[in-house]
Amino acid sequence: MGSRTGSVNRLFAITFTNLCSVDESWRPIVAIMRLLAFLLICLSPPAFADAVPYLLDRDRSAVAFSYLFSGNPTEGQMPVAAAELFLDLDDIPNSNIAVTLNADAARAGFIFATEAMKGASVLNTRDFPTISFRTTQIIGDLSGATVTGDLTIRGITRQVTLDAKLFRQRGTVAGDRSRLSVLLTGQVNRNDFGASGWSGYVGPDIDLKILARMNIAQ
Repeated sequence: MGSRTGSVNRLFAITFTNLCSVDESWRPIVAIMRLLAFLLICLSPPAFADAVPYLLDRDRSAVAFSYLFSGNPTEGQMPVAAAELFLDLDDIPNSNIAVTLNADAARAGFIFATEAMKGASVLNTRDFPTISFRTTQIIGDLSGATVTGDLTIRGITRQVTLDAKLFRQRGTVAGDRSRLSVLLTGQVNRNDFGASGWSGYVGPDIDLKILARMNIAQ
């Protein structure tokens, strides 16, 4: 609110100065323009006004993925490099999430698969060491939601949609929102991001299971 008040005060100062300095015939037009600007500042609600910041508990969170290698189910993991979490539990669509993954530190289940995954024909982690995801739309409520956002892999951005479920962490009581867990599940096609190497061994579909544990920021 303080920044908005400052903006209004500066606006009044600019308005007064300009009204005193412009030609007489332009003063009504200038006054209307300044009034419209003032109304926009006062009436426009700030984005994510009621969203609360949370901090990711990296040690207790896991980004897992699974795929078929020569027809056999195989699992891997990828660590989180950074996360911005703003949750509005009274209005879930007003939440905002951005996550950066450390692709260069990912493990694909065994050494050959890991090296192939990091190679130039798949993730190409030498040139693109991270993977990022930022929400653009969240639909649902505390009982379940779908999260749509921009996923960037190898510098290519595609829109993906994940299913989301929110839980209180074990040991918390009803109404305690200080420690939460979010489970995200979904599937992406690696070919959509140009990560199509080793197609004779690995299928195109990658299943995602992301468990994020977080604590409210103090």
